Amino acid sequence: MIKLLHRLGRALTNLGKKMGLKTQLVLTQYAEANLPTVFGDFVTTVYRDQNQEESAILISYNLAPDSCPFVRVHSECFTGEVLGSLKCDCRDQLNLALAEIQKRGSGAIIYLRQEGRGIGLGNKIRAYHLQNQGADTIEANHQLGFETDLRSFEAAALILKQRGIKEVILNTNNPDKIQALTDLGIVIRERVPSLAAVNKFNEDYLKTKMKKLGHQLNGLFH
Repeated sequence: MIKLLHRLGRALTNLGKKMGLKTQLVLTQYAEANLPTVFGDFVTTVYRDQNQEESAILISYNLAPDSCPFVRVHSECFTGEVLGSLKCDCRDQLNLALAEIQKRGSGAIIYLRQEGRGIGLGNKIRAYHLQNQGADTIEANHQLGFETDLRSFEAAALILKQRGIKEVILNTNNPDKIQALTDLGIVIRERVPSLAAVNKFNEDYLKTKMKKLGHQLNGLFH
Protein backbone atom coordinates (compact mmCIF):
# COMPACT_ATOMS: atom_id res chain seq x y z
CA MET A 1 0.00 0.00 0.00
CA ILE A 2 2.83 2.43 0.89
CA LYS A 3 4.61 1.78 -2.40
CA LEU A 4 1.32 2.30 -4.25
CA LEU A 5 0.82 5.65 -2.53
CA HIS A 6 4.37 6.69 -3.41
CA ARG A 7 3.78 5.81 -7.08
CA LEU A 8 0.51 7.71 -7.03
CA GLY A 9 2.26 10.73 -5.53
CA ARG A 10 4.92 10.70 -8.24
CA ALA A 11 2.27 10.33 -10.93
CA LEU A 12 0.34 13.33 -9.59
CA THR A 13 3.53 15.38 -9.40
CA ASN A 14 4.44 14.53 -12.99
CA LEU A 15 0.91 15.33 -14.13
CA GLY A 16 1.12 18.69 -12.39
CA LYS A 17 4.40 19.45 -14.14
CA LYS A 18 2.89 18.59 -17.53
CA MET A 19 -0.04 20.90 -16.78
CA GLY A 20 2.31 23.68 -15.72
CA LEU A 21 1.22 23.59 -12.09
CA LYS A 22 3.67 24.54 -9.33
CA THR A 23 4.03 21.86 -6.67
CA GLN A 24 5.44 23.00 -3.35
CA LEU A 25 8.48 20.97 -2.41
CA VAL A 26 8.52 19.29 0.99
CA LEU A 27 11.81 17.88 2.28
CA THR A 28 12.26 15.63 5.30
CA GLN A 29 15.54 14.51 6.81
CA TYR A 30 15.68 10.73 6.38
CA ALA A 31 19.18 9.61 7.44
CA GLU A 32 22.39 11.08 8.78
CA ALA A 33 25.83 9.70 9.63
CA ASN A 34 29.48 10.70 9.91
CA LEU A 35 31.51 9.70 6.86
CA PRO A 36 35.32 9.66 6.54
CA THR A 37 36.54 10.54 3.04
CA VAL A 38 39.85 11.11 1.28
CA PHE A 39 39.24 14.83 1.83
CA GLY A 40 38.41 14.55 5.53
CA ASP A 41 35.42 13.79 7.75
CA PHE A 42 31.95 14.94 6.75
CA VAL A 43 28.39 14.57 8.02
CA THR A 44 26.20 13.13 5.27
CA THR A 45 22.47 13.86 5.51
CA VAL A 46 19.93 12.39 3.08
CA TYR A 47 16.62 14.15 2.47
CA ARG A 48 13.45 12.72 0.97
CA ASP A 49 10.73 14.71 -0.73
CA GLN A 50 6.98 14.19 -0.49
CA ASN A 51 7.23 11.41 -3.10
CA GLN A 52 9.89 9.59 -1.06
CA GLU A 53 12.52 10.37 -3.67
CA GLU A 54 15.99 10.93 -2.21
CA SER A 55 16.43 14.11 -4.18
CA ALA A 56 18.93 16.02 -2.05
CA ILE A 57 21.99 15.25 0.08
CA LEU A 58 23.75 17.60 2.48
CA ILE A 59 27.49 16.97 2.87
CA SER A 60 28.70 19.21 5.68
CA TYR A 61 31.52 19.92 8.10
CA ASN A 62 31.11 22.03 11.25
CA LEU A 63 27.96 23.59 9.82
CA ALA A 64 26.41 25.96 12.37
CA PRO A 65 23.10 27.87 12.35
CA ASP A 66 23.19 31.65 11.98
CA SER A 67 26.58 31.43 10.28
CA CYS A 68 27.63 32.43 6.76
CA PRO A 69 29.29 29.24 5.50
CA PHE A 70 31.07 28.33 2.29
CA VAL A 71 28.47 26.39 0.28
CA ARG A 72 28.43 24.67 -3.08
CA VAL A 73 25.08 23.70 -4.61
CA HIS A 74 26.09 20.83 -6.89
CA SER A 75 24.01 18.84 -9.37
CA GLU A 76 24.63 15.13 -9.81
CA CYS A 77 26.92 14.05 -12.66
CA PHE A 78 27.26 10.27 -13.01
CA THR A 79 29.43 10.48 -16.10
CA GLY A 80 31.95 12.81 -14.50
CA GLU A 81 31.91 11.75 -10.85
CA VAL A 82 31.68 7.98 -11.36
CA LEU A 83 33.15 7.35 -14.81
CA GLY A 84 35.70 10.16 -14.79
CA SER A 85 34.40 11.70 -18.01
CA LEU A 86 36.62 14.42 -19.47
CA LYS A 87 33.69 16.13 -21.22
CA CYS A 88 32.74 18.29 -18.22
CA ASP A 89 34.20 19.91 -15.10
CA CYS A 90 31.71 18.48 -12.59
CA ARG A 91 33.96 16.05 -10.73
CA ASP A 92 36.74 18.61 -10.42
CA GLN A 93 34.31 21.18 -9.06
CA LEU A 94 32.97 18.72 -6.49
CA ASN A 95 36.46 17.70 -5.36
CA LEU A 96 37.65 21.30 -5.18
CA ALA A 97 34.68 22.17 -2.97
CA LEU A 98 35.25 19.23 -0.62
CA ALA A 99 38.89 20.22 -0.22
CA GLU A 100 38.02 23.88 0.30
CA ILE A 101 35.54 23.05 3.07
CA GLN A 102 38.22 21.18 4.99
CA LYS A 103 40.69 24.02 4.39
CA ARG A 104 38.22 26.58 5.75
CA GLY A 105 37.22 24.38 8.68
CA SER A 106 33.50 24.46 7.87
CA GLY A 107 31.04 24.49 5.01
CA ALA A 108 28.68 22.34 3.00
CA ILE A 109 27.83 20.85 -0.35
CA ILE A 110 24.16 20.46 -1.21
CA TYR A 111 24.10 17.65 -3.75
CA LEU A 112 20.98 17.64 -5.93
CA ARG A 113 19.88 14.62 -7.95
CA GLN A 114 19.25 16.39 -11.26
CA GLU A 115 21.57 14.85 -13.82
CA GLY A 116 22.27 16.61 -17.10
CA ARG A 117 20.82 19.99 -16.08
CA GLY A 118 17.63 18.16 -15.17
CA ILE A 119 17.04 15.95 -18.24
CA GLY A 120 18.24 12.70 -16.64
CA LEU A 121 21.08 10.32 -17.42
CA GLY A 122 19.53 8.62 -20.46
CA ASN A 123 18.74 11.90 -22.18
CA LYS A 124 22.14 13.25 -21.22
CA ILE A 125 23.77 10.35 -23.10
CA ARG A 126 21.47 11.07 -26.05
CA ALA A 127 22.64 14.68 -25.88
CA TYR A 128 26.26 13.51 -25.88
CA HIS A 129 25.55 11.58 -29.09
CA LEU A 130 24.30 14.80 -30.69
CA GLN A 131 27.35 16.66 -29.39
CA ASN A 132 29.56 14.06 -31.02
CA GLN A 133 27.84 15.03 -34.28
CA GLY A 134 28.60 18.72 -33.82
CA ALA A 135 25.94 20.23 -31.55
CA ASP A 136 27.00 22.12 -28.46
CA THR A 137 25.62 21.30 -24.99
CA ILE A 138 22.71 23.73 -25.33
CA GLU A 139 21.84 22.91 -28.94
CA ALA A 140 21.76 19.21 -28.07
CA ASN A 141 19.20 19.77 -25.31
CA HIS A 142 17.06 21.84 -27.64
CA GLN A 143 17.22 19.20 -30.38
CA LEU A 144 15.90 16.68 -27.85
CA GLY A 145 13.00 18.98 -27.02
CA PHE A 146 14.27 20.27 -23.67
CA GLU A 147 14.87 23.75 -22.38
CA THR A 148 18.44 24.88 -21.77
CA ASP A 149 18.31 24.18 -18.03
CA LEU A 150 15.51 22.35 -16.19
CA ARG A 151 17.12 22.40 -12.75
CA SER A 152 15.56 23.78 -9.60
CA PHE A 153 17.50 24.98 -6.58
CA GLU A 154 14.49 25.08 -4.27
CA ALA A 155 15.74 22.06 -2.31
CA ALA A 156 19.03 23.81 -1.56
CA ALA A 157 17.25 26.87 -0.18
CA LEU A 158 14.94 24.70 1.93
CA ILE A 159 17.86 22.78 3.45
CA LEU A 160 19.75 25.95 4.27
CA LYS A 161 16.69 27.47 5.93
CA GLN A 162 16.05 24.28 7.90
CA ARG A 163 19.63 24.52 9.16
CA GLY A 164 19.11 28.12 10.24
CA ILE A 165 21.36 29.54 7.52
CA LYS A 166 20.20 32.71 5.82
CA GLU A 167 23.37 33.82 4.04
CA VAL A 168 26.22 32.00 2.34
CA ILE A 169 29.54 32.30 0.57
CA LEU A 170 28.53 30.59 -2.67
CA ASN A 171 30.92 28.47 -4.70
CA THR A 172 29.71 28.86 -8.27
CA ASN A 173 30.39 30.26 -11.73
CA ASN A 174 26.69 30.34 -12.62
CA PRO A 175 24.84 33.68 -12.38
CA ASP A 176 21.48 31.92 -12.74
CA LYS A 177 22.19 29.89 -9.61
CA ILE A 178 22.96 33.08 -7.70
CA GLN A 179 19.72 34.65 -8.89
CA ALA A 180 17.66 31.53 -8.12
CA LEU A 181 18.92 31.25 -4.55
CA THR A 182 18.48 34.99 -4.04
CA ASP A 183 14.87 34.73 -5.26
CA LEU A 184 14.37 31.87 -2.80
CA GLY A 185 15.44 34.06 0.11
CA ILE A 186 19.13 33.16 0.52
CA VAL A 187 21.55 36.08 0.78
CA ILE A 188 24.74 35.61 -1.25
CA ARG A 189 27.45 37.48 0.66
CA GLU A 190 30.30 36.45 -1.61
CA ARG A 191 30.90 34.37 -4.73
CA VAL A 192 33.88 32.04 -4.87
CA PRO A 193 34.62 30.76 -8.40
CA SER A 194 35.10 27.09 -9.18
CA LEU A 195 37.73 26.83 -11.90
CA ALA A 196 38.62 23.31 -13.02
CA ALA A 197 41.30 22.24 -15.46
CA VAL A 198 40.63 22.72 -19.17
CA ASN A 199 41.33 19.83 -21.55
CA LYS A 200 40.70 19.17 -25.24
CA PHE A 201 37.44 17.33 -24.45
CA ASN A 202 35.80 19.96 -22.23
CA GLU A 203 37.14 23.19 -23.75
CA ASP A 204 34.20 23.75 -26.13
CA TYR A 205 31.71 22.84 -23.38
CA LEU A 206 33.24 25.37 -20.98
CA LYS A 207 33.38 28.07 -23.65
CA THR A 208 29.72 27.44 -24.49
CA LYS A 209 28.73 27.84 -20.84
CA MET A 210 30.72 31.07 -20.68
CA LYS A 211 29.43 32.58 -23.93
CA LYS A 212 25.81 31.36 -23.97
CA LEU A 213 24.99 30.94 -20.27
CA GLY A 214 27.09 33.73 -18.85
CA HIS A 215 29.18 31.47 -16.59
CA GLN A 216 32.04 33.44 -15.09
CA LEU A 217 34.99 31.50 -16.46
CA ASN A 218 37.23 34.31 -17.63
CA GLY A 219 40.01 33.01 -15.39
CA LEU A 220 40.27 29.91 -17.58
CA PHE A 221 40.50 31.65 -20.96
CA HIS A 222 42.54 34.66 -21.97
